[in-house]
Amino acid sequence: MTNRNMSALNESIKIARWILREKTLTLDTLNPQVKAVEYAVRGPIVIKAGEIERYLEEGGTKPFSEVIKANIGDAHAMGQKPITFLRQVVALCTFPELMDSPSFPEDAKRRARRILQGCGGHSLGSYSASPGVECIRKDIAAYIEQRDEGVPSDWENVYLTTGASDGIMTILRLLVSGKDSSRTGVMIPIPQYPLYSAAISEMDAVQVNYYLDEDNCWALDINELHRSYQAAKQHCQPRVICIINPGNPTGQVQSKKCIEEVLHFAYEENLFVMSDEVYQDNVYAPDCQFHSFKKVLYEMGPEYFNSVELVSFHSTSKGYTGECGFRGGYMEVINMDPEVKAQMVKLLSVRLCPPLAGQAAMDVIVNPPQPEEHTFKQFHQEKSSVLGALAEKAKLTEKILNAVPGIKCNPVQGAMYAFPRIFIPPKAVEEAKALGMQPDMLYCLRLLEETGICVVPGSGFGQKDGTYHFRMTILPSIEKLKVLLGKVRDFHIGFLKEYSGLE
Repeated sequence: MTNRNMSALNESIKIARWILREKTLTLDTLNPQVKAVEYAVRGPIVIKAGEIERYLEEGGTKPFSEVIKANIGDAHAMGQKPITFLRQVVALCTFPELMDSPSFPEDAKRRARRILQGCGGHSLGSYSASPGVECIRKDIAAYIEQRDEGVPSDWENVYLTTGASDGIMTILRLLVSGKDSSRTGVMIPIPQYPLYSAAISEMDAVQVNYYLDEDNCWALDINELHRSYQAAKQHCQPRVICIINPGNPTGQVQSKKCIEEVLHFAYEENLFVMSDEVYQDNVYAPDCQFHSFKKVLYEMGPEYFNSVELVSFHSTSKGYTGECGFRGGYMEVINMDPEVKAQMVKLLSVRLCPPLAGQAAMDVIVNPPQPEEHTFKQFHQEKSSVLGALAEKAKLTEKILNAVPGIKCNPVQGAMYAFPRIFIPPKAVEEAKALGMQPDMLYCLRLLEETGICVVPGSGFGQKDGTYHFRMTILPSIEKLKVLLGKVRDFHIGFLKEYSGLE
């Protein structure tokens, strides 16, 4: 064999080995907990919506001209304008040379200087301490004290996070342990925000469902908590209860009495409490009021306040600012064992620190313009405009959906979503099963393909067997929301006619 032929043979062998070489990481070798993770908010419906958008952009034709994405609480993506003062402060922190510009108010400059003073090298480009910039942590503690009408808050119990999600994941990592019947059980509301079920799957913990009472405006029933807890004890060790208030996806605002019952339950059963309060500014129903779990715990007396382990979460992403992209958030940790807290700080240190721009945005949310400041009037007008529009859209959504035969929507008391119950005829249920999908997935796919409306099936959030829902955000503009709801109405009536022969 000539040298040329030998060289060609060796090259062919290399190529064959490259083609036949197995991947180190395959679905068979992938961490099984990762495969178990599902996240409906950005799931198959949203992927399909993206495909349709690209098809339309390339000149394709559909019975509609645009896809309206009502699947996620992304306020700015739905057209909400940024709060001017927040953007001014973050801009000044990002580019301090703007301090010399007369276009920026002195109120914003004063806050930006203070934040930069707390940053290494007076720059947002530096790392902060892992728990966050000290002056921002102090501002958060002062905000919590004011919000809770004097309930003390120690800034050293406040930790900045990369959005509330990051804090929730951190706390769950501390709590999850054990094997078999000693595995940690995590009690979550059903319907729930899929971050919780995804995190529980990823960490190989046990999901313990407690069902909210749909017939009572998604209230939390203490008897259901006891039922859920006792059933779970047969196969795991329930150690933590998660509450979302105001609710996502259900939009309810829990009463003070309900919160007291939950905290008493946690005290009696020695449960760690995780209170997701990112929608605390989003309360629309005139007969509802946000009560923080920490304040209610304090009012229950020192026996409770000094013993129940509680972590509450807040975020830049929701409220009236809707600054999702900054990924800012914080958690306040109450009554955590000091040795455990040291381990938590170690865990936070591995991630170095949350984004500094997100920390600056969080500072503006907890330290907004005051009545005596020049910027207060504009800030107050913008904040009131956002929350007023959301309240109007909450009423509009409930009113229009409840006028549709086969749809029932509870009042949207708070947060940013409606979670209407939809009647799906038996014939459509059978068709969905034949296709290997949930009936509400079939419904939402048909809705998307026929109208361009992208909502998320209720099965992605959890629901009682035999009931079907979808979650939609109320964030679109009034005009676009009316179009959206009108299309849902027409589609649903057509869907009923098709599958049940109703006139």
